[in-house]
Amino acid sequence: MNLLMAFLVGGIICLIGQLIMDLTPYEVTPAHVLVGFVIMGAVSSGLGLYQPLVDIGGAGATIPLSGFGHTLTQGAIKAVKTKGLLGAFGGGIEATAVGIAAAIVFGYVMAVLFNPQG
Repeated sequence: MNLLMAFLVGGIICLIGQLIMDLTPYEVTPAHVLVGFVIMGAVSSGLGLYQPLVDIGGAGATIPLSGFGHTLTQGAIKAVKTKGLLGAFGGGIEATAVGIAAAIVFGYVMAVLFNPQG
């Protein structure tokens, strides 16, 4: 059941992004949608609306970029509670550091292993 819910939640998030790109009257690029998802995840997490989605969808809600915004916000909130107002500046980065480092390392490894043809 967990796999099904992750698939459905992640699929709905991706469907929303695709519909935004296809149905808006002006040119919306994938970059606009990606930034919008990070902001939407951060704002909804700050309002306490994203955690129930994570509880239902698991990885389907945490893997998309809206989950990245959620993690940034939760890291900042946690750091503010423990370190005070200055924790807001580093808490989100601290919470997402492993994911960012993994993306950099794996991106570098793929660039070394494969030679793309242009």
